[in-house]
Amino acid sequence: MMKNDNIIPIFFSIDDNYAPYLATALNSAIKNSSSDNIYKVMVLHKNLDPENIDRISALSTDNFQISFLPMTVSFDDITDRIGNCLRADYFTLTIYFRLFIPEMFPEYDKGIYLDSDIVVMGDLANLYEIPLGDNLLAAVPDYSVMDVPPLVKYIEDAVGIPKDKYINSGVLLMNLKAMREANMSKKFLYLLNKYQFDCIAPDQDYINAMCKDRVLYLPGDWNAMPNPNKEPLIKPKLIHYNLFAKPWCYDGIQYKKQFWKYAKTGGYYEEIQAHKDGYSEEQKRSDARCLELLMARGTAIAETENTFKNIFESGKEKRL
Repeated sequence: MMKNDNIIPIFFSIDDNYAPYLATALNSAIKNSSSDNIYKVMVLHKNLDPENIDRISALSTDNFQISFLPMTVSFDDITDRIGNCLRADYFTLTIYFRLFIPEMFPEYDKGIYLDSDIVVMGDLANLYEIPLGDNLLAAVPDYSVMDVPPLVKYIEDAVGIPKDKYINSGVLLMNLKAMREANMSKKFLYLLNKYQFDCIAPDQDYINAMCKDRVLYLPGDWNAMPNPNKEPLIKPKLIHYNLFAKPWCYDGIQYKKQFWKYAKTGGYYEEIQAHKDGYSEEQKRSDARCLELLMARGTAIAETENTFKNIFESGKEKRL
């Protein structure tokens, strides 16, 4: 029988739009897992189509177990407004689900959260085993935005984080016990309801602002993000196709071969290929406009008074 010490809790949150990419992510993680561990994957969702649940569940193995849990937290106070949008154009409540994992799963003191637009090239057990100490979480700095001046201005002047310390929330090693002790989800809802901060990366900005100085910074190979201005890593352990760098939309994306390798055997290959083949020039122009909007909003938000930086540095609120 497997010891509890060898159980690795892994969390995802999706809607139906990302089911094909979750299947690809899980397929890659399974292929690179070890038989020495039990990987317990819990997929948080809101009204996921039963067909998608069945198709993704079929990927389960004896030691890589996949379950689906509907979110029961009330999100009545989180409305469909631009400040809560992902990529400045796409609203989904699933971006906030990771903030409620500590309270939803009190049986775990530690866990991994992953976005579904990833492929896993290493063993997630090696990520899970990294000691966290008193830190709330471990993550990789968001290298995809460090050379974009409008976004750097937003990060430093609105979120209040040095650009090289601003983490990407798509890959998190979470100290669930410490997060519970810090009442992280309660703090998030309090800040959201009181200040309604304008954000360009909603969950990510709250996490960065609240957890400042309690973050363990991971090496970049645990969250390798495509960036045409940088050479690709030779042996990334996890690849994250964040923002608009989606190989299922565009040609020429870094690490595209790794994505298609696992997409072909993940159960959704035909749908993913059809999506790419049908991705229109108008959709690509829309992406470009959304990126311009993202940068413009970042600059504008940084010049307002109601920012994370101003609220925390003024002493009105304390970080976790």
